Amino acid sequence: MKYLLISLLVLAGQIACTQPMHQEPGRQNAAAQLDKPYVILISLDGFRWDYVQRFQPPNLSAFIAKGARAESMISCFPSKTFPNHYSIATGMYPEHHGLVDNSFYAPEKDRVYSMGKRDIVEDGTWYGGTPLWVWAEQQGMLSASFFFVGAEADIKGIRPTYWYTYDERIPEERRVQQALDWLQLPPAQRPHLIAMYFSNMDDAGHSYGPNNDEKLREALMTLDTSLGKLFAGVDALELPVHIVFVSDHGMAEVDVDQFMPIEKLENDDLYRTVNNGPLAHFYLKEGVHLDSAYAYLKAREEHCKVYKTEDFPFYRDSITHPRLGQLIALTEFPYYFSYNRSMALLKAKGGKRGEHGFDPEIKDLHGIFYAAGPKIKTGITAPSFRNIHVYPFICSLLQLPIPTDIDGKVEVLEGLINKE
Repeated sequence: MKYLLISLLVLAGQIACTQPMHQEPGRQNAAAQLDKPYVILISLDGFRWDYVQRFQPPNLSAFIAKGARAESMISCFPSKTFPNHYSIATGMYPEHHGLVDNSFYAPEKDRVYSMGKRDIVEDGTWYGGTPLWVWAEQQGMLSASFFFVGAEADIKGIRPTYWYTYDERIPEERRVQQALDWLQLPPAQRPHLIAMYFSNMDDAGHSYGPNNDEKLREALMTLDTSLGKLFAGVDALELPVHIVFVSDHGMAEVDVDQFMPIEKLENDDLYRTVNNGPLAHFYLKEGVHLDSAYAYLKAREEHCKVYKTEDFPFYRDSITHPRLGQLIALTEFPYYFSYNRSMALLKAKGGKRGEHGFDPEIKDLHGIFYAAGPKIKTGITAPSFRNIHVYPFICSLLQLPIPTDIDGKVEVLEGLINKE
């Protein structure tokens, strides 16, 4: 009976990892798009700016050597996964596209956005801006996504032509093979933009901290093997394919003793609290005066600072978005808000962890940008830049017009593209 149960569990896992690809029926590349180049945009979640130099992964290092790179790529605030992936996808700051954090309260919907709520994640009405895949599809160019943030939602009524529902159990090798399979479709059905996502470096960084060389090297070499298969497969196709690597943020080391209870700041009579690690958003209850709630929180500051949102210094532009809340608490780096139950488990285990969400200007929180392909110059290292500028760069590679309502500027990275 024991072995039957194990076999059933293994079979269930295999079935779960063979979920079908979603495909929007009837779409084809417009005639004007058939001869355009191809771009594979790959996000390596939590991949810090210095990992390649430290660990020298052979396949990724060879890729970088034949293309261009940036010294680092700087996240938008906060340096969290969902807002920054979506900033890369839209070329907009989070306070413009509306995905202001990994979780937040949306007053207009009276609901809390959370990465684990499938009905919300797949609901396009939560997402502002025009993601790259939506923009491409609007121009008659097919796109595909294997787990890029936002691609599961019907944003402006549009999803990529090919896409997958997120399932972290799907192995890297399958994701790589799917990208190669997409590129071998007939030209009319072949996506010119493929967005992909890998989480193993983020997983390792969180579990062991960004200074655990043994565990990080192990994770990176496994990833590098899969990327080597992608590079070899793309080369064999002899198509004009550009590959662009980005990461949403870096990773900072946090001692378990630097975790602090968010419960100390909670007060359900005054406001709703949404915790995101280094920062917490507070949304006033009806009839509560801002100054009263502010005074209550200021009296409880410890290794953190409480701001009225209108005075918060870390957003790049608008601080009026209602999803930000009326008050924000930000920890002193590298302190981190958590819940008592989670803290107890962490402190029992002891040691170091990796976290992010802090001020993106801190170098440990910087990510990566690498690019190579037929139109990419070789041997150039660009200065560090903010991730909103990836969007117009991708548009240029795909030979698509660049929208006028984005925050990113084509001038920032155009020097990496060979115009001849």
